[in-house]
Amino acid sequence: MLRFALRRLLIMIPIAVIVTFLVYAMVFALPGDPIRALSGQKPLAESVIAAKRAYYHLDDPLFAQYLHFMGNLLKGDLGQTFDGQDIGEQLGLRWPVTLQLGLTALAIQLVLGLVSGVYAGWRRDGFVDRALLGATLGVLAVPGLVAMFFAQSFFAVELGWFPVSGATDGWPGSYLLPATVLGVLGFAGLARVTRTSIAEVASADFVRTARAKGLAPNRILWGHVLRNAMLPVITYIGLDLAGILGGAIITEGIYNLNGIGQFMFRSIAMKEGGVVVTLSTVLLLGYMLVNLVVDLLYGLLDPRVRHV
Repeated sequence: MLRFALRRLLIMIPIAVIVTFLVYAMVFALPGDPIRALSGQKPLAESVIAAKRAYYHLDDPLFAQYLHFMGNLLKGDLGQTFDGQDIGEQLGLRWPVTLQLGLTALAIQLVLGLVSGVYAGWRRDGFVDRALLGATLGVLAVPGLVAMFFAQSFFAVELGWFPVSGATDGWPGSYLLPATVLGVLGFAGLARVTRTSIAEVASADFVRTARAKGLAPNRILWGHVLRNAMLPVITYIGLDLAGILGGAIITEGIYNLNGIGQFMFRSIAMKEGGVVVTLSTVLLLGYMLVNLVVDLLYGLLDPRVRHV
């Protein structure tokens, strides 16, 4: 298992380098001068602009800027924004907001998706199975932005059940509505994958043999079906984490949550390549860590995977 984990870690290194460089290149290609944009309506002196451009290495070629940024990053120096804010301090303040929102949404998605998917797959072609099909089709048909704005308008503004925006009420009050919207939007795919996997395994020969031996249905489900059906479900959850993080970043803008998402949008608008790459790297490392955990769970559930 250790060698299996080390192989996965080694694969992550070139992926991280390629992704961070591509992100940096895309920000570098954005039009406009970020230093001049700082002054707004009052232009800065040319000497000030030149000094700031030299300080942030903005006149260097793309590859030189990227190498300088990565060198500082490897030394633990996250740098500063163009307006002098320490990026590490900003991450420390904003990361808990995104983490609480994402984990709450993931918990809601897992509960709804796994419970409904397992029940529908085990009792396929029944009422719950057909109801789940209709519900998931309805959820998949609704654009995420429409659902977020509708939930904010109806449940927060009209009914007053939740705060309209901001995180002044803390967790769970300020996070429950946006996290529920994210969780419900993500539950449809998870429920369909779980339902299909459970139904497929439930019709396998070894399950029919277990039934012929007189084993109780619950024992067959929990002891035989779930272990074999969870492999594609775990894969889906690992891949879906990127969707949850991306959705959390968009949701922060709609519900005015001061997390990584707002920091990311601001940095893109200001063409702050170092900040965007730092945030993308943090999100990428988190996503890769989750996928490493998924790979290790694969190895535990199916030992044959360790030799792939």
